[in-house]
Amino acid sequence: MWDRFLRACRREPVDVTPVWFMRQAGRYMAEYRALRAKYTLLELCKNPELATQVTLQPVNAHQVDAAILFADILLPLEPMGAPFEFAKGEGPVIHEPVRDRAAVERLRVIDPEEGLGYVLDAIKMIRKELDGKTPLIGFAGAPFTLASYLIEGGKSSNYALTKRMMYNEPETWNLLMSKFSEVVRRYLHAQVKAGANAVQLFDSWVGSLSPTDYEEYILPHVSLILKDLEKTGVPVIHFGTDTATLLELQKRAGGTVIGVDWRTPLDQAITRLGTDVAVQGNLDPLLLGAPRELLGRRVDDILQRATGAAGHIFNLGHGILPDTDPDAVKFVVDHVHSYQKRA
Repeated sequence: MWDRFLRACRREPVDVTPVWFMRQAGRYMAEYRALRAKYTLLELCKNPELATQVTLQPVNAHQVDAAILFADILLPLEPMGAPFEFAKGEGPVIHEPVRDRAAVERLRVIDPEEGLGYVLDAIKMIRKELDGKTPLIGFAGAPFTLASYLIEGGKSSNYALTKRMMYNEPETWNLLMSKFSEVVRRYLHAQVKAGANAVQLFDSWVGSLSPTDYEEYILPHVSLILKDLEKTGVPVIHFGTDTATLLELQKRAGGTVIGVDWRTPLDQAITRLGTDVAVQGNLDPLLLGAPRELLGRRVDDILQRATGAAGHIFNLGHGILPDTDPDAVKFVVDHVHSYQKRA
């Protein structure tokens, strides 16, 4: 069933639980590493033909139930006026971190066609390849996660500079959040218009915040994006990590599917979230390196805990790690798809 994933997102009956993986296209696959030997990450992202090729690699190799666009959450920064690069072994590096009011004011609120047209072209190209076979997920980074990279200048362990702006300069913070919210809202709308069958908002680092901080500084901006996207009629996945204390607030912010990471047992998350949203998750990515017997038991445990869900999409609690064995990914896909027969 080509629409198995979409049906689960809409909390409709499915023949078997659908499964896809965050970072399912990437460094753990030999086919991807062969391309990365020739091109930088940004070159792959900015070339629609290459982005299409990478997006399709795990679909062809593992028979997952959804493709996810090959791109990067930081792509909107460059056209907004904040160029960056991926330093070898260090991840993203922002050339001029944004840390004061004047720098925030200089950021441009762009239309996606201005500097992200190559992403939209890739979506159209991927849909032509996938139509009738596999749905395509588009995505964007959420305002807090984008801000954390922009303010810190790259990855951070404690988000100290980000939180200082949030606490000490709330007007500047809200201006930055407002700009990101509008850019992301437009970007995801454009992805849907280009042909994405669903979209996911990645708030990867929002779990570093307390519920009080989330409610005050984040929820209004994220809600603006998600509630508006829900009007398109496509499934909207709201994802974060380390969000055990934030699930109810995330649901209030919006999304027709809530991502749950491995730190929260899925049945507990379902009880807290209710049956008017679907859930996605929630295997620990490191379990893909465990012995098959243990991996299979943990997959079955998640599927059993999902019994009470109105809709469940099997996934990891975060992305596939680079040293993962591709055979383990295929094992999980087959194990999820065969669960009902085995159960």
